[in-house]
Amino acid sequence: MALREENIRLIFGLKMRQLRIDKGLSLSELAQRTGISVSYLTEIEKARKYPKADKISLLAEALETSYDQLVSLQLDKRLAAVSELLQSHVLTDLPLEMFGVEPASLLELLAGAPTKLSAFVSTLIEIGRNYGLGFEGFYLAVLRSFQEMHDNYFPELEDAVAAFAQSHRLQTPLSEEQLSELLVSEYGYTITYTAFDDQPELRQLRSLTLPGKSPRLLLHQQLNAEQRAFALGRELGYNYLGLVDRPYTATWIEVNTFEQVLNNFRASYFSSALLLPSVVLEKELQHFFEQKQFDTHFLPGLMQSYGVSAETLLHRMTSLLPARFGLGELFFLRFEKVPTPEEFVLTKELHLNGQHNPHATVLNEHYCRRWLSLTAIHELQSAGENLLCTAQQSHYVDSDNQYLLMSIATTASAWQPTDGSVSIGLRLNAALKRKIRFWNDPALRIRTVGETCERCPLVDCESRAASPRVVQQQQKTAAMKQAVNALLLKNKQAQG
Repeated sequence: MALREENIRLIFGLKMRQLRIDKGLSLSELAQRTGISVSYLTEIEKARKYPKADKISLLAEALETSYDQLVSLQLDKRLAAVSELLQSHVLTDLPLEMFGVEPASLLELLAGAPTKLSAFVSTLIEIGRNYGLGFEGFYLAVLRSFQEMHDNYFPELEDAVAAFAQSHRLQTPLSEEQLSELLVSEYGYTITYTAFDDQPELRQLRSLTLPGKSPRLLLHQQLNAEQRAFALGRELGYNYLGLVDRPYTATWIEVNTFEQVLNNFRASYFSSALLLPSVVLEKELQHFFEQKQFDTHFLPGLMQSYGVSAETLLHRMTSLLPARFGLGELFFLRFEKVPTPEEFVLTKELHLNGQHNPHATVLNEHYCRRWLSLTAIHELQSAGENLLCTAQQSHYVDSDNQYLLMSIATTASAWQPTDGSVSIGLRLNAALKRKIRFWNDPALRIRTVGETCERCPLVDCESRAASPRVVQQQQKTAAMKQAVNALLLKNKQAQG
């Protein structure tokens, strides 16, 4: 993998600075030995300049190394982690400006304390390896942080959707036929429904885009109407927003750059906002929240009326609730059930304004079986229905955290191999109690919940799936500390 120019400058600057420090030379002393100004040497070490060959020769002689060693892209073991980070292109792939970080400032930080930073980066890389976090997981985690920083609401994308809809005189709800016609007439697409029978290795793909002057969109024929509409809307988003660096499959096969991850998010946001315009959904939710009782049919009714999936609807709500209703303390979860042995996997999450309960764990522990996300799946199976919408208040044990939860569980399908659920949780605060009248509906269950079974102190939990070993260990440790302190105090008193 070829290094980019800014990384080559950084490696050279890091090596020169490390050699200078190893020789005990100040910048002034190195300037005297080479005849190169202190200011220019500073520019080199901060990765702002790359010297010409004659200056490299002077530097190599002054630092008692060879020309080839100095220009080599290999860093010694003290800087190995920084080298690995540079080779990965993470620093240049990520749009750091989104987070208020200037790339030049980050490079300066790397050049300023390379050994300490190398140890820190090495630790992060090791943690990532231990938990199986590849660059795909890393990029998706960065994207999630980006969404959370902006309350998952992006006015520029909302404006783009509104302009697109106005220019084409679109009226909600949109049909699959309307979306297909727009792709064909506006962007010259050919749309084909296929099972990829000729290429069985592609049967797991929801869609595949073949770019070119006459682009083709291949949609798997087993997609339901909601999934087809979302895929068509996302393809419109790629084209209308001019997003060139993009994945061509809806199912991630390989993540090449963060720009692809970000552009996929932008196109997906465009699609959900096109299917559920903010003005329309705001009115629907306002009516929903004014009811004194939780209506189990309202959200499924919205799904049917606007031709969207449960995930599209609830995830769209995470954008509008902070921006339009002032309800910013929330989380979104998507769970899938693994039948044998029975386990639940958290496959998607989003937290706005803080890390809320519940959240993902990589510690191989059992999520609390009292969570609505999980009980909704069980209740769906018991009811023998294809879809179930339910709600409850969740009060966290040993905590002041209280949430109003709404969850939609759905049965397995061609693209959801097991039963699953999507949920949105809103912190029970004064703002919510003003906005949502059914928060204290007597029909809503109020349940005391924990995080994981291993960390839950509830001794009488009927849903426990594992022993509270973490709590027990904490109790043992606390008892040991108390006993040690008592002995120390007794000894001190005996000593007078």
